[in-house]
Amino acid sequence: QVQLVESGGGLVQAGDSLRLSCAASGRTLNNYAMGWFRQAPGKEREFVAAISWNGGSTYYADSVRGRFTSSRNNARNTAYLQMNNLRPEDTAVYYCAVMTRSWGARGTEGFDFWGQGTQVTVSS
Repeated sequence: QVQLVESGGGLVQAGDSLRLSCAASGRTLNNYAMGWFRQAPGKEREFVAAISWNGGSTYYADSVRGRFTSSRNNARNTAYLQMNNLRPEDTAVYYCAVMTRSWGARGTEGFDFWGQGTQVTVSS
C-alpha cells in the first residue's frame, strides 16, 4: 500500500507561484503515472495534471495548461506541481494520486491512493 502526502500549499496573491510536493511512502512510485486534482468548496474534484512514470509525458486541464508544470523525482519518490501566475479561481485543496487506469485518464475513478490534500488560496 502506498501513502501520499501533499505539501507546499499556502496563501498567495494573484500572479504568484507555488510548488506543491507529493511524497510517497510504503511503495515506490517508479512504475506508476501520477495525477493532480483539486477541489474547491462546493465543487466536484477536478483533474489538473498527470505525469507518466518516468516524467517523459504530461497532460493538463485546459484551465492550467501553460501555467502549471508537473514533474517528478523518482529517486526521491516524489512528484511536484509547479504553479505559476496563480489566479483566484485556482483556490482549492490540491490532491495527488496514483493513476490506476490507462494513460489519459481524467476522472477520479482512474486514480487511487489519494493524499490528504494541501490548501492553496489565491487572493486577488
